[in-house]
Amino acid sequence: MVIGVPTEIKPDEHRTAITPDGVRELVGRGHRVRVQSGAGLGSSIDDAAFERQGAEIVADAEGVFAESELVLKVKEPQPQEVARLRPGQTLFTYLHLAAAPELAAALCDTGATCIAYETVEVDGRLPLLAPMSEVAGKIATQAGAFALGRPIGGRGILLGGVPGVAPATVVIIGGGVVGLNAALIAVGMQANVFVLERSIDRMRELDSIFAGAAATIYASSLAIEDLLPAADLVVGAVLVRGARAPFVIRREQLRLMKRRAVLVDVAIDQGGCFETSRPTTHSEPTFEVGGVMHYCVANMPGAVPITSTYALTNATLPFCIELAEKGVAAALASSAALRSGLNVHGGQVVHPTVADAVSMPLGSLETQLAGVGGGG
Repeated sequence: MVIGVPTEIKPDEHRTAITPDGVRELVGRGHRVRVQSGAGLGSSIDDAAFERQGAEIVADAEGVFAESELVLKVKEPQPQEVARLRPGQTLFTYLHLAAAPELAAALCDTGATCIAYETVEVDGRLPLLAPMSEVAGKIATQAGAFALGRPIGGRGILLGGVPGVAPATVVIIGGGVVGLNAALIAVGMQANVFVLERSIDRMRELDSIFAGAAATIYASSLAIEDLLPAADLVVGAVLVRGARAPFVIRREQLRLMKRRAVLVDVAIDQGGCFETSRPTTHSEPTFEVGGVMHYCVANMPGAVPITSTYALTNATLPFCIELAEKGVAAALASSAALRSGLNVHGGQVVHPTVADAVSMPLGSLETQLAGVGGGG
């Protein structure tokens, strides 16, 4: 199979979809890997490192897309990339279509098969979302601590305090992978930490992990509202698989918060879990609404591309190998995990939760599998 890796072109995105290790694994199995020149530079991987493992370096994105049967990316395709997709081609990347109905429609128009990392599911887990959730959770607390500094517009409070001065209060809404990692950093920085979660079993796990260093609270709307006046930093770590994130803080509730407190919305890729959120970039990460600072960067792991690129490839590579070795059609037919990742095929949205979120007709299972391109 011919596998293509274009350079990411979303603003402030420095990750790449494969490492030299991944190239070696695929080339060693008889596949061609075509990498756009400079694709790895943001992750400190030069073209020569890819070439040494057998990759073909291609001058531009057009050349990558033109020959590739399977296109590997990190972020959702930008308009010029969508225009290069074609029927019989497979795109494997993060898509987050629930918050992007226009992109869903555009991908349908290409006729390509689109598999989303974030909906690939194995035994109730999301293995391709997990590594970036770990990174984003840790960044969320670090970014929030920085945004609390007065030069950025925050309250001017140190997260961990000092002897004689109380630490900041951190409220984390959602106790999944993002929430756990956000709490680990907040506890490590000696903040006063509350994690709100709705699963009793998960709260027991978190209690065991933190051994009293962080308090767990059932995430009712009233409990969230009661904590807002005390919060210096709130991290939104809410996920509904494949769907748009629900609002856990409404615009009118901002008046309950301290002036210049900080909201960090890790769910922004799925539409955001604060009503006042809108996507931002690493270049301009924050904005203010109602006296409250918002940090809503849509690609938080892109801030640490070396860590993120290697963590992502570690997770995605087994699935890339499966697609390449079996061919896309056979891989989808044999793998429930990959089928759960299938979002678009044959001009239709074929993932039920995504179809509902973008208000588009749902393609059938037969449509998902019939005629999917990509040989072994």
